[in-house]
Amino acid sequence: MRITTEEICYDINEVSLHGLTTTDDDQPITLCLHGWLDNAASFLPLMPYLPNRKLIALDWPGHGFSSHRSLDAHYHFIDWVYDLVQLFEITQWPAVDIVAHSMGGMVATAFAAAFPEKVKSLTLLDSIGLISDKPENTTEQLRKGLTSRLKGLSKQKNQHPSIESAVKARVAVSDMAYEQAQLIVKRGLVQQGGKYIWRADSRLRNASPYRLTVEQAKQLISDVQCPVNLVYGDKGLEMVHLGIKEFSALFSDLTVHKVSGGHHVHMEAPQQVAEKITAFWQQIATKVP
Repeated sequence: MRITTEEICYDINEVSLHGLTTTDDDQPITLCLHGWLDNAASFLPLMPYLPNRKLIALDWPGHGFSSHRSLDAHYHFIDWVYDLVQLFEITQWPAVDIVAHSMGGMVATAFAAAFPEKVKSLTLLDSIGLISDKPENTTEQLRKGLTSRLKGLSKQKNQHPSIESAVKARVAVSDMAYEQAQLIVKRGLVQQGGKYIWRADSRLRNASPYRLTVEQAKQLISDVQCPVNLVYGDKGLEMVHLGIKEFSALFSDLTVHKVSGGHHVHMEAPQQVAEKITAFWQQIATKVP
């Protein structure tokens, strides 16, 4: 199954948000949000199985073709949410369906809680809940986060002699097959001086200087009003399996599906994942207001 995509760009607050979009302009918008150190290409395997939709897959700032934040800025979790707020202000979209993977799912959850009028439905791909910590670890997390910034100043990006070398390096630190990693890596590389380096901002690897408390995370989740659909891999992240136990009861309307696959289950089993998403959307459409 083939699908036609084109590059797209939105300028928000001195940051250029790039991404991929399908050409079905007269169809309902579905916003696709990728995970940490991935990019919009991670949704390419899924797109052909979600017809009759205007799919927009963004590169988060610092990822893919999107610009990096300014030198005096960092990548705080709350700022990802603000990126979405600004995007909706610029586009004036009505409420849309969101499909979000990993970190993208966490950001989308917080966005849906704070701006319920902008989210029609939320599909989480191997992602549930929010990263949180105990209040007594606040000082330790602050020190860890700020010292990681200092260490990052002296680090150099890894160089690869070929795209194949970079793909193999990504496969070595993930559960993705070569073909899946290749899609993300090709969009995530830039050639300099005959070598290939990662486009992603090195500051993305800095530890966060703060964490939400468990209570704060639960409060945000309990305020998500839209229907939520979780599709997770049976061999996905352990934190997702734990999150189902800790957070699932807090959602007012949650559907859960387990699919054979790992953390990038939407790339491994795109047709099966798409079937779960499509059925979820159909269920919403048939509900009596």
